Amino acid sequence: MKYIWQLKNWRDFKYDDAAVLKPLTALRMAQGKLLGRVAGLDIVLGIDAQASILVEEAVRTAEIEGQQLNRAAVRSSVAVKLGLPKGVGALDRNAEGLVGVLLDAVRFYDKPLTQVRLNGWQASLFPTGYSGLRKIRTGKLRGDEAMQIVSGPLGKEKVHYEALPRESLDEEMRIFLKWWQASAGQMDGMLRAARAHLHFLTIHPYEDGNGRLARAITDMALAQDEKIKVRYYSVSSEIVRQRAAYYKILEDVQNCRADVTAWYLWFIQCIHTAIEASGKMIGGVLLRHDFWNKHAQTMMTDRQKKVINRILEAGPGNFEGGLTTRKYVQIAGVSRATAFREIADLLEKNILRRLSGSGRSVHYDLIWPRIG
Repeated sequence: MKYIWQLKNWRDFKYDDAAVLKPLTALRMAQGKLLGRVAGLDIVLGIDAQASILVEEAVRTAEIEGQQLNRAAVRSSVAVKLGLPKGVGALDRNAEGLVGVLLDAVRFYDKPLTQVRLNGWQASLFPTGYSGLRKIRTGKLRGDEAMQIVSGPLGKEKVHYEALPRESLDEEMRIFLKWWQASAGQMDGMLRAARAHLHFLTIHPYEDGNGRLARAITDMALAQDEKIKVRYYSVSSEIVRQRAAYYKILEDVQNCRADVTAWYLWFIQCIHTAIEASGKMIGGVLLRHDFWNKHAQTMMTDRQKKVINRILEAGPGNFEGGLTTRKYVQIAGVSRATAFREIADLLEKNILRRLSGSGRSVHYDLIWPRIG
């Protein structure tokens, strides 16, 4: 069996132009609609949208690799780095490192991608020098051991892919980074992002973190294509939803069981779906913005605002069970008497509406400015 890197001229990653033309055109139309929609966002709302997407991207890109990050901790890290009010979650070093990499890739997309920069990114993903319980090489390329993608129990492992040997690694990274620099503006930006993702994962230059770095490089390529230092859609969120297909198409192409065109088509479809899904995330940001615009002159306590923001973050119909006096007490940290009084005030100001129940079991919801 031959791996793709054993083939002659494997770095060309040639694809069928005719096959990708139609789906790429459809993707560009969807991209244009999204960018047109966000172009009118003011600074505050733009940062809010950026924060929502960045939290989602960080949580999902870690999830793809089997790492479960606490969403509240990620939100706090994002808030700190964007200069927003800190969230309720405690800061987490792993979350901070990943968020820092994703922000650096997009905010400074116009800066050169170098080996030193990549080494710094990889080291940031593993601030303790450990991946789980295993000590790994950080801030430097992998060692002499064979780099294999393996699954299955000990003794019955299945090798899905073996990357090129260590003696070729330095030269291959030099070629990759030279191509990255030379290809900017010389080929379609979406196809360049797809190629960079596949090329980097085929080299697999680090002992760990290659997947997260490949997706950061993808975000950087997309930012260069759009010339925007903010992401408004999360590629990793869509990869999570199609994780089995993602791993399969990579394995098939890297093991020469599928043509590289199949990867480009899969990537285009993935980005297209991610763009469509982002409308819901940004819709939530717009909804929160509309609500506070409507009530900009309404007098409320900080406690009331805290409770309302919790409902707004959940979205219409997603605050499980609706708001109750008991939940108000828990969120705001007040007595039942104070909670009852402040809920009554919000009802009088047409901010809350009563849903159902009576006495202690009565439920409330926001009067939303609009839904969808």
